[in-house]
Amino acid sequence: MPTVVDCLVESGAKRAFASAATWPGWCRSGRDEHSAMVALQTYGSRYSRLLRDSEVRFSAPRAACALRVVERVPGNATTDFGAPDGMFDADAQPVTAREWILLRRVLEACWVAFDRSAADATGVELRKGPRGGGRELDAIVAHVVNAEAGYLRRLTAAGVTVDDSDVWGSREPERAAVLEGLDRARAGDLPERGPRGGAMWTPRRFARRAAWHVLDHAWEIEDRKS
Repeated sequence: MPTVVDCLVESGAKRAFASAATWPGWCRSGRDEHSAMVALQTYGSRYSRLLRDSEVRFSAPRAACALRVVERVPGNATTDFGAPDGMFDADAQPVTAREWILLRRVLEACWVAFDRSAADATGVELRKGPRGGGRELDAIVAHVVNAEAGYLRRLTAAGVTVDDSDVWGSREPERAAVLEGLDRARAGDLPERGPRGGAMWTPRRFARRAAWHVLDHAWEIEDRKS
């Protein structure tokens, strides 16, 4: 892993997100850029643990100075709501063969981490938030699978059907469709515009958003289980 990690920052009126440019899922938020970068460094060791059992070699940087912001964009309503949604110039860069292997393996490692967290929490009452909020486990799984199926439409304009009566069983076909869609997007075998004329997501942008969402809920389950 390089000694300096390039980071992308989007800043809205109420919230900012900092993301490692080439490490999908390593993305945290804060009230502003500084607090988001601090959170990103803090979660580096947690991100490192989920990659330990994968074929990806990663060592979390020990110092904040190892994180370097290379691109900043304004946030939007989605940013302030609590999800990264920035459009960066870096996302349009071609994905090399080596980067492609890394991107896929990291996304798959995030799925493994989520599945492990969900399996460990089965039959366990998750702790509620300060105001009694928070989804139950089955609802979290359904939310993650359906959200990723929705993201896929931004990549392929097609998406995938999720069986709401068996969202646990829908994970594998949904993820297979994601990997197929990513392969097609990288090969340029997809339209540049969606059915309503909206810009499609690039593979880099899709991987960053999808991996963040999977990990955010994997860590939510772990934190609420303890």
